[in-house]
Amino acid sequence: MAKVDSLQGSMDLLVLKILSRRPGLHGYAIMSAIQVISGEVLRVEEGSLYPALHRMEEAGWIRAEWVTKETGRRARLYELTAAGKKQLGAEESRWQAVTLAVNRVLREA
Repeated sequence: MAKVDSLQGSMDLLVLKILSRRPGLHGYAIMSAIQVISGEVLRVEEGSLYPALHRMEEAGWIRAEWVTKETGRRARLYELTAAGKKQLGAEESRWQAVTLAVNRVLREA
């Protein structure tokens, strides 16, 4: 299986997209969603995800809140901010341009 961090520049796009569709997820749920939605092709490791979440929170793209679940366990839930929605649009545009360029090379090579 490919690791998301081996797909250069895709981590932000994937996390922002997941949170745009499913606000209020904790880190493990974000990792699981990426894996399941990708058909088990992409796998994000904790060592890549949590630093990325922290960086995105510092950039103002996501916000996090600690909650205590019914089980008594604490979880940090993430959601997109207005700046995150704007960044998601930019990331999607960039990804479209990159995939278009790669496809051109594959067709011409």
